[in-house]
Amino acid sequence: MKVAIIGAGNMGGAIARGLAVSSLDVEIAVADLSVEKLQALQEEYPRVTVSSANKDIVKDADVVLLAVKPWLVSTVLGDIAQYIDSTRTMILSIAAGVTINEIRNCIPGGDSVVIFRAIPNTAILVHQSMTFVCHSENAQPSQVAEIKSLFDALGKAAIIEERLMGAATSLCSCGIAYAMRYVRAATEGGVELGLYPQQGKEYVLQTLRGAIELLEATGNNPEEEIDKVTTPGGITIKGLNAMEANGFTNAVIKGLKASF
Repeated sequence: MKVAIIGAGNMGGAIARGLAVSSLDVEIAVADLSVEKLQALQEEYPRVTVSSANKDIVKDADVVLLAVKPWLVSTVLGDIAQYIDSTRTMILSIAAGVTINEIRNCIPGGDSVVIFRAIPNTAILVHQSMTFVCHSENAQPSQVAEIKSLFDALGKAAIIEERLMGAATSLCSCGIAYAMRYVRAATEGGVELGLYPQQGKEYVLQTLRGAIELLEATGNNPEEEIDKVTTPGGITIKGLNAMEANGFTNAVIKGLKASF
């Protein structure tokens, strides 16, 4: 499978690098206006083909991945439309907020083109992204499986309806920033308790790893695990009650809704 990635920025570059070291049988080509980004990418991964011209990499591509800013999608598609074989090439966009219909309307004869949208998060850089994927109605099961496999190689992927993409973005794409904010807050709390910042961050990160592994291994609801460490009159329940009194759960929910 040949994947042509237009855009070598944070996301496009991370996807190219992740696919280059994956076990997938993919041919990777990347186009960008930045010569420096392309040179850095090819020096790291010589198997990646690079070009400053979008049209050079989309010919014969099985997947054209748009890793550009949302306001550039229509311009890019207009420039490459004549070089795309609509009978075989799938369009995959990671531009936030640009719908399948909007993408289709940018392509002459767009009704016959198979279109995917994906929302990864920045953990794609370390192959731990939670990526959500939706697709046009004309996508075949085999094509859906191919696109899902790309993102499974970069973390974990889930196929959802397009109407849920906004919620998924808030929960996991924006959500990674919310998780980082918790790490920062807990680290700062550790400093107030007498730990050095680097110590605090290290301890918080390991605690989170443990919590994740525990929930995945047991399949339990988080409250079940919370109950195991909240003894009557103990320090954990006092800490939890203080957090809730200051709006912890409500703040998280309101943050998610605000970013929806």
